[in-house]
Amino acid sequence: MSEDVWLSQAAYDRLRSELDHLKGEGRTQASKAIEVARSHGDLKENAEYDSAKEEQGKMEARIRQLEAMLRNARVGEAPVGDRVAAGMLVTTVDDDGDEETFLLGSREDRVGRFPVVSASSPLGKALVGHKVGDTVSYAAPAGTFAVRITGAKPATEVA
Repeated sequence: MSEDVWLSQAAYDRLRSELDHLKGEGRTQASKAIEVARSHGDLKENAEYDSAKEEQGKMEARIRQLEAMLRNARVGEAPVGDRVAAGMLVTTVDDDGDEETFLLGSREDRVGRFPVVSASSPLGKALVGHKVGDTVSYAAPAGTFAVRITGAKPATEVA
């Protein structure tokens, strides 16, 4: 079962366009490449055919990935206000004093050099709804951790 993925409208539109291209022109080009390679003879020793089939497989995998992502997408603009939500750049400080700034959302909406933390991850779930100054705890495979929220602003303010 897939969880919802937050996407900005721009990222959703870009991914929808990519999916439409792959399902239309992309599939047509892949079929033609396989047909051309097949015409070169023995398929057992035809590297061009093997390569074309491999590329077709990668493309079909990407189509499935995009379809699932778009099916589970929550589309909207980056949130406003003082509560942490998907689509915000969040800064946290851990117990060791290490500071980290990241986009809470989807890698498809990556902002500059900032890493992405999924809103459905343990950390993401713990942060959503809290505000600057709050300390939240979350359980991860390596143990339980706590971070203090020191900053949260819409990602669009940084882009």
